Amino acid sequence: MRIGLIAVDGRNGFPNLALMRLSTWHKQQEDVVDWWNGFERYDRVYMSKVFTFTPDFDTAINAEEIITGGTGYKDFGRLPPEIESCPPDYTLYPNWKPAIGFLTRGCVRHCEFCVVPRKEGTIHPAATWEEIKRPDSREMILLDNNVLASDHGLDQIDRMGREPVWIDFNQGLDARLITPQVARMLARLHWIRFVRLACDTSEMLPVIRQATAYLREAGISPSRFWAYALAKDVEEAHHRVLALRDMGVEPFAQPYRDYDGGEPTEEQNAFARWVNRKSLFKSCTWEKYRK
Repeated sequence: MRIGLIAVDGRNGFPNLALMRLSTWHKQQEDVVDWWNGFERYDRVYMSKVFTFTPDFDTAINAEEIITGGTGYKDFGRLPPEIESCPPDYTLYPNWKPAIGFLTRGCVRHCEFCVVPRKEGTIHPAATWEEIKRPDSREMILLDNNVLASDHGLDQIDRMGREPVWIDFNQGLDARLITPQVARMLARLHWIRFVRLACDTSEMLPVIRQATAYLREAGISPSRFWAYALAKDVEEAHHRVLALRDMGVEPFAQPYRDYDGGEPTEEQNAFARWVNRKSLFKSCTWEKYRK
């Protein structure tokens, strides 16, 4: 079979893990796999879409079968177990060096803006760090939604802290679960760049303050503290990002989008630009910027 792959939100350059696993599985069946192009005919084309707000792919596709999947298509399905267990095909992204994967899937929280519990269920083990690591790289970007809520996840963190591997939990850690003991485990990790947290409501501010105190006491430099900040009510989000800044945490604003694909308001987008462009954030106030 000739297989074509389309990462619908692929413009950001981040690897699509589902397509990478599909590629490995099909190559094991001795199929020919490559990125789709408009000049070939395919037996099957897979289209993967992560975000609901990404414009759909509307180019004509010459294929016997087209299969779509991913949260962007409001598809809560999963890859078959024999494909989910395949290692990613990193040859699809020759310039990408870190390994990517999940130590755990699912989450114990039920945040109104998040589909993870509906899609993946409660938290459960997915892989060990050794299964995720690439033989040609010491860096791993881990996509867990709430790794600290899992005994398996904590065990993997403890084990990684004893190894020469560099880590980024890029979805953000749950500050509510950072105790002095967990902070000491996290401090033993080699961090690629940031210790990412999540602060999506003002109620999380005292939790972030306590968690960063534990992390600082455990030996993690405050220059690594970084937090996602959902921007729905801009006035409230403004208060929150200033509070994060004042406690030494780098905020990153994300304009609120509902799961049905509603677009952020102009004010939400402008606020995110102000926060995330650090030259602006550090040089002028929000009140001055929005005028």
